[in-house]
Amino acid sequence: MSLENRRLCARLIDDVLSGRRITREALLRFPKGDHDTSVLAAYHALIHYEADEDLRKRDEEYREEQDLYLKSLVDILISGKPLPVNIINNYEQFYGGSVLPEKKGFKGWIKSLLRFIT
Repeated sequence: MSLENRRLCARLIDDVLSGRRITREALLRFPKGDHDTSVLAAYHALIHYEADEDLRKRDEEYREEQDLYLKSLVDILISGKPLPVNIINNYEQFYGGSVLPEKKGFKGWIKSLLRFIT
């Protein structure tokens, strides 16, 4: 499952970089309930991309660096390989409260609720 999810993440990020998809739509299409640290890191990298929209408009060099960084994530993820540990560690602090939503349905709702209250 992680192999397909990593490839899906790569395609979604590539769609954002190429302008075929807006960032929010891509984030909503990320695989639900996946606890693969590579998928989680890719998700948070895309959240940071969206959060940096104003900075990206003002600073061309920053925009280019961020685009190259995301392209490197795409290259790794499209092969199905895990992201390097240093990249995963950069986003690990965000996993606690803001991980991917669980799958829909009662079981997913319960898992999301338990994660929220713990």
